[in-house]
Amino acid sequence: MNCKNCHTELEEHDDYCKSCGGKVIRKRLSFKNLFEHLSETFFNYDNKLLRTFVQLFKQPEDVINGYINGVRKKYINPISFFGLALTLSGLSIFILKKFYIQHLDFSTLFEGINMSQDVFSGTFNNTLEYNSLFYSFLVPLFAFISWVVFLDKKYNITEHIIIYLYSMSLLSIIMVLIGQIVLFLSPNSYFLFGIFSWPLMLLYHCYILKRIFKLSFGNLILKTFIALVLFFVAYMAISVIVFAIMMMTGAINLEDFRPKK
Repeated sequence: MNCKNCHTELEEHDDYCKSCGGKVIRKRLSFKNLFEHLSETFFNYDNKLLRTFVQLFKQPEDVINGYINGVRKKYINPISFFGLALTLSGLSIFILKKFYIQHLDFSTLFEGINMSQDVFSGTFNNTLEYNSLFYSFLVPLFAFISWVVFLDKKYNITEHIIIYLYSMSLLSIIMVLIGQIVLFLSPNSYFLFGIFSWPLMLLYHCYILKRIFKLSFGNLILKTFIALVLFFVAYMAISVIVFAIMMMTGAINLEDFRPKK
């Protein structure tokens, strides 16, 4: 008998291939063993996904610095982790648009702002439509800001991207799961949940950066302040560019901002 993955010759008693490490499959595919395989892949404590998820809370520096320093088998790689996060995020948005969109009216939260309902609806729909692209853009943006702030730590820009691929993936998966619970229990609270997720994101990044770079509390506060200033400048610049593009394409116009009579 030969290995179905690499075709290396196997002994009859072998459960794993000596060459590629693949598990020897002798049973024909059925719902039972398909479910067993999925359970082993995603719910077994010893699997890479769950181990990565847990360690990013307990010892994020072990996962992130480990990958940067060449440990590639112990945890799930950051690209796959980010791909999983984007997949779950896309599924979450599909569920939101399919079952909850009629319950979400955010314009009432901004009654004092002179902006039409069409602008709110258009902005929210665009946010949903390009959510994955926006989230993917945040990774290099955060990495660049982090690279500038921690220039003295000798990490290159690619290594900073690894940090945020792991951190943003973890946060995305958590927010998707909590977001679905919020939508199910109280759809009108979903916008507030989205707002509160940003401070949580900041706190988690402070936690992992403190551990990765072994920062003192005072140094952490200083670097966080610098990072927030840089992010605010980048955010304002990007907002102006996006607003200009939306004006030029006709997505919005100045009439939308006139006071209602």
